[in-house]
Amino acid sequence: MKICIIIANYYPEISKNLIVGADKILKKYKVKKIKKIFVPGIFEIPVTISKYINNYDGFIALGCVIRGQTKHFDLISKATINSIMRISIDSKKPIGDGILACLNKKQASIRSNPLKKNAGGQAANAVLSVLGVFKNDSKWWISKP
Repeated sequence: MKICIIIANYYPEISKNLIVGADKILKKYKVKKIKKIFVPGIFEIPVTISKYINNYDGFIALGCVIRGQTKHFDLISKATINSIMRISIDSKKPIGDGILACLNKKQASIRSNPLKKNAGGQAANAVLSVLGVFKNDSKWWISKP
């Protein structure tokens, strides 16, 4: 099984937490073929997944966008998630959504923390679970990160 993690590194401390959470789950289930690709922000995640779609069994999208004073937050969040969903459906490949859309940095820190909400671990868990369903392999049907 080959997994690619695309990480938006706009908020490096949040991204680091998300990676730790995802890595923990991938290690727990002995996934050995993992590629990590860093991009500037969440908007660059879909095009990067599209570029590598044929090279991996599944993807994990990690990153964070925090609401500011303009509509940018809404536009970027919606465009990114819609694009990721379209890519996943069209390619029939799972993409774990570990993209946080938060109101502030404190909320992002809590949701990214592998010892608290563990959004990175949840995204990894989702990909492995769907791959297990695709392969009809119950060892991958995971409930909690």
